[in-house]
Amino acid sequence: MRLFVAVYPCSESVSHLAAQVARLRVGAAAATGSDVRLADLAHLHVTLAFLGDVEAARLVDVESALGLAADGFREGRYASPRLSLGGGGRFGQGRLTVLWVDLRGDVEALHELARLIRDRLRQARLPYDEKPFRPHLTVARPGDRMDLADIEADRAVLDDYQGPEWPATELLLMGSHLGSGRPRHDRLAAWPL
Repeated sequence: MRLFVAVYPCSESVSHLAAQVARLRVGAAAATGSDVRLADLAHLHVTLAFLGDVEAARLVDVESALGLAADGFREGRYASPRLSLGGGGRFGQGRLTVLWVDLRGDVEALHELARLIRDRLRQARLPYDEKPFRPHLTVARPGDRMDLADIEADRAVLDDYQGPEWPATELLLMGSHLGSGRPRHDRLAAWPL
């Protein structure tokens, strides 16, 4: 099973971002049929931990670790993080270029939640990607199919973007199924924040 842990923005925030992306150069390129790989709105999420492939027999261990992390978060000094989408950036180079939107608001609380999740996964000897946590939502994967100057222009526009605030009220364990076309994400378990 390919697993990740995430929080999802509310539909109002996703719709607001979608309208902004449509006005970007990457949005115009997608509208004319260019393969700039816009993110699927139904799957926009903030990944708190990526576990990758986990044996089905370990699913109960994953759920236990995540339940303990959510409990610890609720018992700590943080309430459900209030977040908004705003700002922008770019990862990678050449064919690996990714355009993303940043998060604003209670980002410190989100970092604490990610730390608790990773601590519990480590204690349970479960796999996860140990890259530093950088909360963001991927907007597009234009790669080298767009001029870098156009991607940078979009990043600059996203720097001034500010979406509506939303509460992160639920921690989700998701299954990701790769195949031909876009990946499919299935909700496997959830915990209140």
